[in-house]
Amino acid sequence: MNYDLSELLQEWEYKPGQVIARRFTAKDGDKVQLRVDLGILQMNAEGRPDGKRPLGKESWFHVFKKRAAAAVEEGGKPFHLGAEDCARLQQEAIQYHHRYICFFQLQDFEGVERDCMRNLEVFEFVDAHAESDDLAWGLTQFTSQLLMMRTRARCEAHLTAKRHGAAIAAIEEGLVAIEAFYREQEREDLLEQSGEVQSLRHRLEELRKQPPEDPLERLRLDLAEAIRREDYERAAQVRDQLRKLSPET
Repeated sequence: MNYDLSELLQEWEYKPGQVIARRFTAKDGDKVQLRVDLGILQMNAEGRPDGKRPLGKESWFHVFKKRAAAAVEEGGKPFHLGAEDCARLQQEAIQYHHRYICFFQLQDFEGVERDCMRNLEVFEFVDAHAESDDLAWGLTQFTSQLLMMRTRARCEAHLTAKRHGAAIAAIEEGLVAIEAFYREQEREDLLEQSGEVQSLRHRLEELRKQPPEDPLERLRLDLAEAIRREDYERAAQVRDQLRKLSPET
């Protein structure tokens, strides 16, 4: 067996600062590869990215969820996640992070949302069961990054389908979700420093300056903006235009 990866790496150039990913089908299912500076990360496209099954379960998250459920069945016995448990969940979450980054570059926005939602569920679980707030924050501090990626995936999926107004709404909803997270954690001081918030606000401004190609979509966007500004006279005018172009509106 030839263990040297030199030829493979030479054929697939690494570009600093860029996510370079590809997807292919192997004998045991779809795979995703991520080019990194010193090699290639290969992941399963479904299930746990490394394909392992801790204690016969799909993931450590499934293991701990079952233990928590068993504690409830035993009369509400306290269930806690210790430092080692949280470390396992964090290491596992990083694998899903690598994969949804690849999915985004490959424009598999459904895959991005699926993996983001999975990690968000993990973080909520840790927040509820970690032995200490510090242990919980070790994972939950990345919630804003997950919310941003989920928002970006939803936005780009709408833009691909030429739903400009829905893309803007997706970003607005994402910003609300991130702000709610910081408030719930009583860390409002981090809100304005958040790179995720700044990135989404920048994307929102870009989209608001780029009118959609579809005339109906442009009018719907104008209507939403007029309502947002409480300019009801303008909203009535736009609504009349919409009715002329689309009587069912």
